[in-house]
Amino acid sequence: MASPFDLTKRMALVTGGGRGIGAAIVTRLAEAGAHVVIANRSQDVADALAVDLSRRGLGVSTTTFDRLDRSGLGDLVDRVISRFDRLDILVHNAGGCPWAALDDLDEDRLEQALSINLTSAIWLIQSAVPHMRARRYGRILVTSSISSRLAMGGGAHYSVAKAGVNAFIRGAAFELARDGITANVVEPGFISKPGRGSLSTADNLSRIARHIPMGRIGTADDVAYAMLYLASEQASYVTGQTIVVDGGTTLPETGFAVERQWG
Repeated sequence: MASPFDLTKRMALVTGGGRGIGAAIVTRLAEAGAHVVIANRSQDVADALAVDLSRRGLGVSTTTFDRLDRSGLGDLVDRVISRFDRLDILVHNAGGCPWAALDDLDEDRLEQALSINLTSAIWLIQSAVPHMRARRYGRILVTSSISSRLAMGGGAHYSVAKAGVNAFIRGAAFELARDGITANVVEPGFISKPGRGSLSTADNLSRIARHIPMGRIGTADDVAYAMLYLASEQASYVTGQTIVVDGGTTLPETGFAVERQWG
């Protein structure tokens, strides 16, 4: 089925694009006509996705992504510009968290959570903006999380990092509004990640789904289609916003409200 959004001739970079949500974002952008550079820590994972998409006639390339400091992320953007001479769409999807209860949180875990989720987004966007500004066009997108607004045991530092992402994007969007550049965030809720962690077991997924108003766990495509919209011309007047993709998880006062409504 043809995409309702046309990204023909657009150049996109997706970090953490090798699997899961990232792979879905890469796929939907490429299906809409963009050439997508998959930046992933595991080159093998990125290459496998690129092979599958290339067989479908979609435009994709790969590059390594293993340094989260300012210099490393600047180098990532420079490599894309050197090869393709432009960067129209930037999706910072890479993220994660070393879980730790408050009593066990140490400097290394806090720094890792902030680096993976927040400071990497800041340095990557800072590196991309001059190239977008030169063309008076850009779409900046970041994958955040509903953890930015909800408490989660063992993840207070992750919540801080994602809330920081949301605040940074609002500020960046304001500064870039006259430059033809939009900046937005997508906050996924519970998204199915088959075979990855204890939350991916059938029993746990079923238990979680009972507390989601829509009654199901989200899919990577649920997030990817929101990203596709925000990357499109149709979203040219949308900036500094957060789209929550969570099946209604953040709507009820508590999980008990869902049980009262649907049993």
